Amino acid sequence: MQCCPLCGEIKVSLYHQNHRRDYYQCATCWLVFVPSEQHLNAADEKAEYDQHQNSPQDMGYRRFLGRLFTPLLAKLPKKAKGLDFGSGPGPTLSVMFEEVGHPMAIYDLFYAPDTSVLQNTYGFITATEVLEHLAMPGKVLAQLVAQLLPGGYLGIMTKRVTTHAAFANWHYINDPTHICFFSEATFEWWAAQHQLTVEFPEKDTVILRKH
Repeated sequence: MQCCPLCGEIKVSLYHQNHRRDYYQCATCWLVFVPSEQHLNAADEKAEYDQHQNSPQDMGYRRFLGRLFTPLLAKLPKKAKGLDFGSGPGPTLSVMFEEVGHPMAIYDLFYAPDTSVLQNTYGFITATEVLEHLAMPGKVLAQLVAQLLPGGYLGIMTKRVTTHAAFANWHYINDPTHICFFSEATFEWWAAQHQLTVEFPEKDTVILRKH
């Protein structure tokens, strides 16, 4: 029996199937997900991430991250302290915020595994191109919101599910490390469950605010 990794419900149905994997959708929160038995092991997952060549010197990558950086920065009080969760092999968003006066901590399961930063609270937390990799997104998101100070922001970048037809031909599902796929409706449902406000500044950007 499949169980939704975001909300825990068992009412799920097969959404899409290809020669690589199966994709289920939850009837409660509408998350689309790959079943756990089809996930990569940790070594194979890291091997995929090791191929990424992101760095603060890459101006194209900075422009990409700007889709979250710019709208989130506009909301922050001066010197708000942040955490970049899932910073990857070449932390860049944290550098961008530090350049404009926001002290940053970083955490990454493979590249910056200092869990002490997960015990602190922050004025804002970023997670760019992270959610689609999470085996237990509900647990991780709840943990991140718990780390936010009142009035704090959780800024997310992940490409969103739109229609079933688009999903079937979507390049995003071909990455073997992508196992969770959110839609606007999924984010809105999750925000309501956790008493958060939600907005969508860009097609792949979400900003959640803790009351």
